[in-house]
Formats: sequence, structure tokens, C-alpha cells
Amino acid sequence: MLAMTAPMATTEVGRIELGPTDRIALIAGSGQLPVDVAEGLAKAGKPPFVIAVGGQAVEPAAFQPYEHVTLPLEALGDLVPLLKRNRITHLVLAGGVSNRPNLRRIKWSLSLLRFLSKLVYMLAKGDNALLSALVSHLEKDGFKVVGAHEIVPDLLARQGVLGKTQPLAADWRDIDAALEAALAIGRLDIGQAAIAVGGRAIALEGVEGTDALLERTKGLRSNGRIAGIKRGVLVKCAKPGQELRADLPTIGPNTIERAHAAGLAGVAVEAERALVLEFGKTIDLADKLGLFVIGLDKVANDER
Repeated sequence: MLAMTAPMATTEVGRIELGPTDRIALIAGSGQLPVDVAEGLAKAGKPPFVIAVGGQAVEPAAFQPYEHVTLPLEALGDLVPLLKRNRITHLVLAGGVSNRPNLRRIKWSLSLLRFLSKLVYMLAKGDNALLSALVSHLEKDGFKVVGAHEIVPDLLARQGVLGKTQPLAADWRDIDAALEAALAIGRLDIGQAAIAVGGRAIALEGVEGTDALLERTKGLRSNGRIAGIKRGVLVKCAKPGQELRADLPTIGPNTIERAHAAGLAGVAVEAERALVLEFGKTIDLADKLGLFVIGLDKVANDER
């Protein structure tokens, strides 16, 4: 006799489907993105198990609605056992991590010791190489790593002008110059952003991030280095060959405020490869301040 059983229900979360026994852990760094990801999961009926990166994550109160723990970078060796104890099947990495782990203080486990040589090598190579190695390490331990954009795809920048303000012809020259510069430093795994004014790149993002890049540009205006040239554009794009499940380029209201303070005319990001946090608030603020925000057609391909 053939027994008929009902299929197990799945839950659609953004661009992924989760089975009834699947559970997502959110490794939360700094910024608004981890909060948005947690809310997106909760709305889909799959509240996350949040692992806040010690010294990096936002105020713990932001994750009070969810089961959560704080894990210092040096306790990286505890991560896999923690995930397994909590029956985690999927992982999403979201938010910034500005510090590097102190190798002398790391709590070593057997699996982490096997990862040691690659960890030291990737620490020297750069952020994207390190993130790619971490994703690979976690997937070898049986976890499925998914991108924040797969959880909350509504945050992905669309192609075209996203607000009311349109770029001028001169702004497109700045966009081209800044994009070329951003791709160049991306190939070196240095940063994701550049600023062009007057048709040439004048500032590049370093390890300190986009906020510091905009602050430097503001300083260049105030000390007269670019005082005679108006407008200018910030461009952010994914690094060539980037691990897209971690560290996608991100902008938000703070980016718009700082770009305006730096005297820029607008912000351009790579469509489908960049996140716009608090989308409505970001675009409304840009419209209010007279800045354009534009999603650029996906740049060539991953080799770029």
C-alpha cells in the first residue's frame, strides 16, 4: 500500500527558500544592515539567531527581540560549535567589521587550527580574500552561507535614477572617472569607492571606509585644494571578483548627509550589486538636499 504524505512546507525569504527545520544565524557587524536583515527574517516568520561581533555590532537593544549572543573576534574558534549547538543550517554575514582578530588571543579549536595557515595568508591579502576564505571555511563545516541581498532583496539598488534629481552631463564625466578609480582599487582589494571632481578622481577609499573618504573630501574643499571646482560624485561598486555574499557596497542616509557636506552633486552605485539602507529615507533625503542617486548598469562581469 502506498502511503501518501503531505509535502513539508517551505518558507520563502527574499530570494531563498527555507524548510521547516532550517534555521538562520545572523553574524552581525556594525551599521544598519544587520538590523534590516534581522527584521526581514522576522517578518518572513524565520527570526534569526543573532551572533553580534564583539566591539563591532550596534547597540544590543536592536537585537533584543531575537535570541542573541555576543562573540568577540578572538573567540572565532567557538563559532562553529555555537552554530551546531543551536542547529543552524544557514548563515548570513551583515555589517562592518573594522578590526582584525588578534592572533595571539584567539581561542583555537581543531577546525580553526586547520584553517590557520589560510587565515594568516588571507589576513595579509585583504578583506575580500579573508571573507572568501571565511565563507569557504564555514561551508566546509556544513553551513549554507547566503547574502544579505538574498534575505532583503528590496534593499538592492535598481538601475537608473532612484530619486527626483537628475545628473548633469558633467556629472557623468565624474561618474566615469570615479568608477574607473573604484574598480582599480577594488582589483587590489583596497576599497570599493572613489570620488571624482571636475572629471578626475581626487580621493580613494581606504581601509577606514566611505565615511572617512567623504570627510577627507570635505577637508579638501575647506582647505582650498578643490574649492574652485563645484559638484563631484561618489561612486561605490563591488570589487572585481568579490565574494557577493559578504560586504556588498552599501549606502544610506548617513552617506547622503556626508556627501552633501562634502559638496558633492550625487552618489552612484552599481545596480544589483549594492545595498541602499532605509531606502525611502535615503532617497527622500537626497531629494531634499538636491543630490542625485543612481544605480549604474552592472559593470561588465566579475573579471572586469
